[in-house]
Amino acid sequence: MEKLIEILEEIQPDADYDTCETLIDDGILDSFAILSIVSELQDEFDIVITPADIIPDNFNSAKALWAMVERLQEE
Repeated sequence: MEKLIEILEEIQPDADYDTCETLIDDGILDSFAILSIVSELQDEFDIVITPADIIPDNFNSAKALWAMVERLQEE
C-alpha cells in the first residue's frame, strides 16, 4: 500500500489519499491521471489492468485501488 501511495502522490500530489474516497467523483483524478496510474501500477506490481477494471469504484480511493491490485495479483 505504501508504494501505491507513493505512485499516487507522484501523479497527483494535492490529494489526501489516506482519507479521500471520492477521487473520481470530485474530479481529483482526471482521465490522464488515471491512465498514468494504470501504467505505473501495471509496471510496479506486474499486473494487467483491463478496460473493465477502469471504473470509478476501483479508482475512488487508495483503498479501492489497493483492493484491485491485490485481486489482480491473485489472478
